[in-house]
Amino acid sequence: MRPTVHDIAAKAGVSLATVDRVLNNRPGVRGVTRDKVERAIETLGYVRDVAAANLAKSRSYPLVFILPEGDNTFMRGLAAEVEAAKARSAIERTAITILSVPAFDRVALARALGEARALGPAGVAVVAIDAPEVVAAVDALRSDGIAVVTLVSDLPGSTRDHFAGVDNVAAGRTAGALMGRFLGGRDGPVAIVAGSMLVRDHRDRVEGFSAAMAESAAGRQLLPIVEGHDDPAEVERLVGGLMADHADLAGIYNLGAGNRGLIAALEASGRGKDVCAVAHELTPHSRAALTSGTIDALLNQDAGHEVRSAIRVLKARADGLAVISAQERIRIEIFLKDNLPVDPA
Repeated sequence: MRPTVHDIAAKAGVSLATVDRVLNNRPGVRGVTRDKVERAIETLGYVRDVAAANLAKSRSYPLVFILPEGDNTFMRGLAAEVEAAKARSAIERTAITILSVPAFDRVALARALGEARALGPAGVAVVAIDAPEVVAAVDALRSDGIAVVTLVSDLPGSTRDHFAGVDNVAAGRTAGALMGRFLGGRDGPVAIVAGSMLVRDHRDRVEGFSAAMAESAAGRQLLPIVEGHDDPAEVERLVGGLMADHADLAGIYNLGAGNRGLIAALEASGRGKDVCAVAHELTPHSRAALTSGTIDALLNQDAGHEVRSAIRVLKARADGLAVISAQERIRIEIFLKDNLPVDPA
């Protein structure tokens, strides 16, 4: 049974009126009380029934999602989640338009944001590239009163309303802590493979990883970052070159996509079990590599939660309602071969 406002009130030890004030961000609630209510919301997993409220108001919300093209398994999964949300449009009273742009193309992304602005939607969700023209396009949307949520990769220099994604500095730190522990006394440098340093999430992961490695594996050499543009073939070529150039390579952190290339290069080298590999996103390929021991650890983010969160925030902003931070927090999942969830396939 889904938790209700009555459950929140009982859990927090407050009145229904206080819960209502917190949910609607109204004044008159002490900070300590607000914290108690928000903790209760998070503990219970309360999700506001926006659909029922929308039905009562007979309101529909036109939304635009702007997603990158390409052979990125995680992004294709994200697109599938948006399509699933589109299929729920009648229930959630949304009208979702999907625009696709070439990956890491900031000019094309700025142009797509302009196209979205011309449609006059209630809100836009976008996988951002941290570039001046993209910031300007997002700010233009906000100046028109159109809500903007950045998805997966943030754009903090803009006036965007909300970021639906994990804390990527923390994700990088987690990867660095895992790498440092797994390496133990093994000698040799560690390689970092990014998709593109144009995107904020990849830069944040590098920052966190480097800091954690300095703490957990002081003195360990980190090789210069290479960019695989989330392309499996390019990642395979780059990792193959790293393996050939560094016979003592101890570890590889793949902080973007292209895990198929990482796996292929490790297995082709015959050193897949000797080199510690930490990567992101649970996909069929990375799951198999984690099970076989080619990859040692995976950090995952829930694409479905990110899409649902983006929609909730955009609708709330369109209605002038507050966002419940506990409900929209995207968590970092850590998977080893020992705690893999049951394969839905």
